[in-house]
Amino acid sequence: MSAIEFDGDAWRTLADKGEGRMLCRNAEYDACNWLTDPGDTIGYCRACRHNGTVPNLSDPAQLAGWRELEVAKHRLFYSLIRWKLPLQTRQDNPEHGLIFNFLADDPHSGEKVMTGHDNGLITIALTEADDIERERRRLEMGEPYRTLLGHFRHEVGHYFWDVLVRDGGKLDQCRAVFGDDAADYGQALQRHYAEGPPPDWQQSYVSAYATTHPWEDFAETWAHYLHIVDTLEMAAEFGMEVRPKVDRDGELTARIRFNPYEARDVEALVGAWLPFTFAMNSVNRAMGLRDLYPFILSPAVVAKLGFVHGLVRDAAKAGKPREAARRP
Repeated sequence: MSAIEFDGDAWRTLADKGEGRMLCRNAEYDACNWLTDPGDTIGYCRACRHNGTVPNLSDPAQLAGWRELEVAKHRLFYSLIRWKLPLQTRQDNPEHGLIFNFLADDPHSGEKVMTGHDNGLITIALTEADDIERERRRLEMGEPYRTLLGHFRHEVGHYFWDVLVRDGGKLDQCRAVFGDDAADYGQALQRHYAEGPPPDWQQSYVSAYATTHPWEDFAETWAHYLHIVDTLEMAAEFGMEVRPKVDRDGELTARIRFNPYEARDVEALVGAWLPFTFAMNSVNRAMGLRDLYPFILSPAVVAKLGFVHGLVRDAAKAGKPREAARRP
């Protein structure tokens, strides 16, 4: 984060005395507060250059919804950039570059937009920005958690399965943890919606939807890994500690004094996460709210998180040094 000072035709960032930066072109719509890199000729920041189709910005309701989507997308990109994960636009890679289409339902045909991923193209339904509609869908699908940020983190998990697992030579290792992804996806989806998850799903999966297919299991686990790391970083920045008075053996105590983005192993993350979420869930209940994190991390789920942790660390080591990301 930095204050900025106008400098001729560009901006100077006072935090690092950087020069020659411009506001992202989407700042015109109050949809972005990131800056472009010095010498950039595209006009869009490192998050917005991955946009494909945006809604009708002359419609105030669609513009407001798109702004909500951009807040979530920028927080996603904060994490991806922090890890130096490989990010290609459609200009860089026309076949599989990462691109986002934000689409509204067609009021004339009644056609509904479905959120999903297809070979690097992530479609986000604009209606998900409507709090009432999103809550209706959450209840209809029996989900304990449904947010815009969760959608972004889940769908980009499919993209990075392609990039880091399939194209990264990790397919056999991933199948050993998540199962055989060669299983027919369409049939698996039909079975899930017809029969639901197995009764003991919490022993091996982070969510009921993760039981659908190994691809969904990976995407759900990926999303939760991002939930954990980014939330722990925020807790660390605020100096949060959990030290219950009745905790005599220290199992519910957590001092988050490390950078979660640089954690060497997943056990360090989980060791801090469990006490923290136990405390935050208890605080939410005291306010009559739903749990902040209504999920169980079984040993099998922790092992899956460990696989994702390894993928991210390996990709970070292979990534070239870049300018630090800016949190929106």
